[in-house]
Amino acid sequence: METHLSPEFAATADGQTAEAILRNCVHCGFCTATCPTYQLLGDELDGPRGRIYQIKQVLEGAPATRSIQLHLDRCLTCRNCETTCPSGVEYGKLVDIGRAVVDAKVSRPTGEKLARWALREGLTSRLFAPAIRLGQALRPLVPAALRDKVPPRQRAGQWPQRTHARKVLMLAGCVQPALMPNIGAATARVLDAVGVQPLLAEGAGCCGAIRQHLSDHAGALADMKRNIDAWWPLVDAGTVEAIVMDASGCGAMVKDYAHHLRHDPDYAARAQRISALCKDVSEYLPQFSAELKARLKTRPADHLAYHPPCTLQHAQQVRGAAETLLRDLGFEVKLPLESHLCCGSAGTYSVLQPELSSELRNRKLQHLAETAPQRIVSSNIGCIQHLQVGTTIPVQHWIEFLDEALHGKP
Repeated sequence: METHLSPEFAATADGQTAEAILRNCVHCGFCTATCPTYQLLGDELDGPRGRIYQIKQVLEGAPATRSIQLHLDRCLTCRNCETTCPSGVEYGKLVDIGRAVVDAKVSRPTGEKLARWALREGLTSRLFAPAIRLGQALRPLVPAALRDKVPPRQRAGQWPQRTHARKVLMLAGCVQPALMPNIGAATARVLDAVGVQPLLAEGAGCCGAIRQHLSDHAGALADMKRNIDAWWPLVDAGTVEAIVMDASGCGAMVKDYAHHLRHDPDYAARAQRISALCKDVSEYLPQFSAELKARLKTRPADHLAYHPPCTLQHAQQVRGAAETLLRDLGFEVKLPLESHLCCGSAGTYSVLQPELSSELRNRKLQHLAETAPQRIVSSNIGCIQHLQVGTTIPVQHWIEFLDEALHGKP
């Protein structure tokens, strides 16, 4: 694909990245078959090939328009197209660049600006947790549309206190400790059960994904650097053997730290090491499969449906790890039809694009229900919360399910 990016943009780091990505795209169209928004809308401009064409036009100097901005907004950044692409086009990186360039040139309506600012600053704020607790206390009085985003208060259970020779870092993140604190606590308890001590580094926080996907790249870089600074003493001393993630969205972001900070002389080498150490919990735990199986006490459910998040199967390219481990432990786990497609959560997407998000959720839940599960399990808080709103079938993180089985909870 021939490109003629504007000289000023081509000379930048983003320009060089965009040019390399565009060079690989042959516009074959395979990606449209697995793009959720193209499946729903049937519009070429709402598929990866059409979005790439629009981004290329802008980067070559054509005017950025509100229409292009809307088409880019509708993208879930699920990166399913990357899994499908025979040429290895890194669409996720390109759409981040395209959004940043278009947003710099096209002013948004005031309502959109306020909503995006509130998400960017609110979800990452220290005030988020007390605000959620207030919302949970007043949940019956909260408008229905907002109530869906405020789950009932969850008890986290006890964090393990034992010391082990083997240690890993965990990341609490920004929204998970307030909305679903038991996910982190359950991960810690499962690690403790197999002789691994989980550590939380003081000062670590949001992985940077929220700001990155809302075109606040400077804020995202600041989040990344803060986390690296918090983790580095333990990493550099060789205290931890891995950084274990129980939120696949955060894991996808941390694994990309090396890319985002590759040109920073102060952080490039450290970011590369951090990304190399990062593992989803489904990647880390299979080494303990035999020990986990020996420790099982109960069977909280026999029939599970597993929804693999896009951030795990497409962004991290980790497929089959969680369901294989659960099957090895003796549980029946089924994948639904269209398991490769996004559920519609996609970080802040369910707030900013509620209609498309709801359509994708309903489609996903229909396929999940067809497997007749006792529970639905997944690997990311956004998917779990989003799916639970639309079904009475219990939805939880698979690590919580495993924690229940290990510790004799019904």
